[in-house]
Amino acid sequence: MSAAPTVGTTGSTGHLGSRVARRLAAAGVPQRLLVRDPARAPQLPGSTVAVAPYDDAAAVRTALDGLSTVLMVSAAEHPDRVGQHRTFIDAAADAGVEHLVYVSFLGAAPDATFTLARDHWATEQHVRARGLRATFLRDSLYADFFPYLTGEDGVIRGPAGEGRVAAVAQDDIADAAAAVLLDPAAHAGATYDLTGPEALTLGEVAETITAVTGRPVRYVPETVEEAYASRASYGAPDWQVDAWVSTYTAIAAGELATVSGAVEALTGHPARGLAEVLRAG
Repeated sequence: MSAAPTVGTTGSTGHLGSRVARRLAAAGVPQRLLVRDPARAPQLPGSTVAVAPYDDAAAVRTALDGLSTVLMVSAAEHPDRVGQHRTFIDAAADAGVEHLVYVSFLGAAPDATFTLARDHWATEQHVRARGLRATFLRDSLYADFFPYLTGEDGVIRGPAGEGRVAAVAQDDIADAAAAVLLDPAAHAGATYDLTGPEALTLGEVAETITAVTGRPVRYVPETVEEAYASRASYGAPDWQVDAWVSTYTAIAAGELATVSGAVEALTGHPARGLAEVLRAG
């Protein structure tokens, strides 16, 4: 039996990529971990490390040489994230990569309410334009991050109205990604919506956090104008504040209410609900 081919894994120093890398290592898959800072790369059996920032085409080409399958976790939020993605994709195509598994976002579209979902759509389009075989994992908001939306006063604020969101556990995204990477040919050309098992209002999210953690949390709806005003003190650039606010307006618009069975179909286990994610810590 021939050895499993090496997979190129990006994002292994982050929340999601590290989860995927650990799962592939546990399955005995050799990996080349592409990182910005090698000192932060996880020490995993069967892995090597290559320094390859997304905006360094030459480094990416060298790092991906000889690899046929690559996991591309989206780059950190940046005003030119699409440009960085295009540089990476072009370098991957030039290096001979055949299959790209890209972590995208639910409802990626040029006119998506959530501004960063437009970036993901542009990235998907560039992957297609370069002729790479691809699998797109369009995940919803991370259920793991809901506690961090809560202010010190125990309030989640935002212009989400009574809209619903089927937030997904990072562990479920990682399980799904690992399943695809273990048999990429079976998923070539596929796009999967990765969501939690139920769509909740932010009021229900607050109630769940309260019930599981014991910390009193409530949701206070804002107008869009109030949302921009309440975030002005952070001193963030306009594009970043637009992204923050549009997370909530996308919920209000119903664009994140999709509940998909893709997690279970790919992994063999049901998607984790918010309460389970919170209990796991």
